[in-house]
Order: sequence, then C-alpha cells, then structure tokens
Amino acid sequence: MKLYSWNVNGFRAVSAKEDWRWFEERSGDVVALQETKAQLEQVPEHLREPEGYSAFWLSGIRKGYSGVAVFSKPAVLASRFELPVERWQGEGRLIHLEYEHFHFMNVYFPNGQKGEERISYKLGYYDAFLDYAEELRKQKPIVVCGDFNTAHNPIDLARPKENETVSGFLPIERAWLDKFTAHGYLDTFRLVHGDLPDQYSWWSYRMRARQRNVGWRIDYFFVSSELRDNVKDAWIEPDVMGSDHCPIGLELEF
Repeated sequence: MKLYSWNVNGFRAVSAKEDWRWFEERSGDVVALQETKAQLEQVPEHLREPEGYSAFWLSGIRKGYSGVAVFSKPAVLASRFELPVERWQGEGRLIHLEYEHFHFMNVYFPNGQKGEERISYKLGYYDAFLDYAEELRKQKPIVVCGDFNTAHNPIDLARPKENETVSGFLPIERAWLDKFTAHGYLDTFRLVHGDLPDQYSWWSYRMRARQRNVGWRIDYFFVSSELRDNVKDAWIEPDVMGSDHCPIGLELEF
C-alpha cells in the first residue's frame, strides 16, 4: 500500500501545471493533499474525483486559505472531518478516514508565524489532535501525514541556529513533537533512513533556497508503534516541483 502526502500550496495552481502529471505517474493507493486553497465548486469536475479513486475534500470557511483533500483507492470504512471540538473547526485542516487496518489522518497543522496568538492556537491544535489520535488508537493503529509546520530536530533544517527564535523551530513547538513521539508515534522517514542529513520537504521561494537546498523537513508520515513492522519504505521526492513543498511517501505492507 503506497501512500503519498503533498502540500500543494494551491490545488488549482498545481493541477494546471505540467508537474501534476506526478499524480498519474505515481498512481498511489492513498494521496493526501494539504493547503488546497479551493472550495469544491472551484475545482474542475474531472479533477474532483479522479478515475479509480474515492475523493474526500474539506475546505476552510475562509476562501483561498488552508483546505485538505484525500484520494483513495482502497475501500474507506468511515470518513470524518475536522477535530471533534468546535474551537478547532472551520479552517479545513483534517480529514480522517478509517481503513481495515488503521485510522488515517491527513492534517494541515496551523502555522505559528503570525504572532503569539497563532502560536498558541497551533499548540492547542497539536494537543487536541494528540488527544483525538490517542482515543482512536484504542480501536486501531494510527497513520498520520501532512504539513506539521515544525522541524523536529536540528538535522531537519539547513539553518537550525539561525531559526531557534522562528516559529517552526521554537523549543515549545519541538517539545510537542518530543511528546508526540514519546507517546509511540514513529517518524517513518527517520525509521527507515536514520540520521540521513540534508533531507527537506519545504524551501522558501526566496534567495534560491531550493536550488541551494536550504530547506526544512516539516512534512511527515507518522505511524503508531503498533505498525512499526508494517513500514516497508518511506521517502521524500525533492525533484517534484509545482509547490514550495515536495511530496513525501510511505509504503506499508499488511
């Protein structure tokens, strides 16, 4: 079972580019997108539900902002949208699908770079997500992917010292990822590749950052520890263009 995750930074923009041929070339079993920035009626009909897939879309109330989507080949037993607490609803951040062997969540976690209020919102969302995942985990293991908007460790960004006071690498944000992994959620890329350096999934559009590989690894596939032996591969696809993020992948075997 091959799963992909990609923050496309605007679905209408990326799907109009040659880069979107990636979708057909990979033919993933599950393809999760973040930051779609589209209301469903704005998406051309042939792209809303690609042939061979069931499609799940969630838009934020605010147009042109946030939004997530999942295309799935395997049968989905149930679908839910957003976290189950009103405070964390409305921004179009989470799609939860239940499969035979696991609960799957595609999440676009909040960005904290617009000040203290958004950092507080981001940390609250993190905690609410962990509570939700732990409750679901009582039934089945968890697979979660998406843009977490935080680089976990110094190896996960090119300029750690320069970014210690920047949201996305603040100690308080990283501490939550410490807590998350302490609860038994495994960063599948590190599980497979160990401390392989210079591996990033997002690059600023400024200063030729991507060409120079001055990036951040803020997009992840995590699995709960019960699925450790089901992880066959995990990877990053930095050569795929079309967004300031690149796709990441996970292969599971059951």
